Amino acid sequence: MSNPVLSLQAVGRTFEQGGEKLEILQNVNLDIQPGEIVALLGQSGAGKSTLLQIAGLLEPPTVGKVIVNGQDCTQGNDKKRTETRRNDIGFVYQFHHLLPEFSALENVMMPNLISGVAKSKAKAKATELLTLMGLSHRLTHRPAKLSGGEQQRVAIARALANNPSVLLADEPTGNLDEQTSDMVFENFVNLIKSQNVGALVATHNKDLARRMDRIVHIRDHQLIAD
Repeated sequence: MSNPVLSLQAVGRTFEQGGEKLEILQNVNLDIQPGEIVALLGQSGAGKSTLLQIAGLLEPPTVGKVIVNGQDCTQGNDKKRTETRRNDIGFVYQFHHLLPEFSALENVMMPNLISGVAKSKAKAKATELLTLMGLSHRLTHRPAKLSGGEQQRVAIARALANNPSVLLADEPTGNLDEQTSDMVFENFVNLIKSQNVGALVATHNKDLARRMDRIVHIRDHQLIAD
């Protein structure tokens, strides 16, 4: 087995509220391999979003380590964490958050352009990803001219533009009807596998979760394998 692209080691998260400590996560351990898709289940308020934010280096754990591609990201400074987040981690949310004034192609090019990649290379990469998502005929369309499912597929392609090792998704099909959700999820899985990315996907949809490589649950602040 190869080294995990994401490793959470004894991660805990506690918040201060009204002078009292509120424990959200406790002793969370999780390794995700390249090309592996892990479903994250749990009731609302269980800590799924907090776990994703910690894994994505958007907030620090109170205790424990977050290791991305073998690098302990809990030890670096903010600049280093920002660099790792930009280069190694992609994010997909329930709502697409596309830039309305730009086409599908331009939206997917944006992360590469911000990172200083040449426009021709950014365009080629964006075209490749959108084609893999079945959107080769919609490259020049702005978000308002795309269906909900198409918008979300563009958002997924954008999350993979910088060739991340890790993709974190929070209810990526939660805003879609069942038929569209199934189609988008199939595209999502195919793209993850083709790019050999490790993915952690928070969802309430147990049917979708069963189609992933394995399932973990947050229960009583801890992560439990299915």
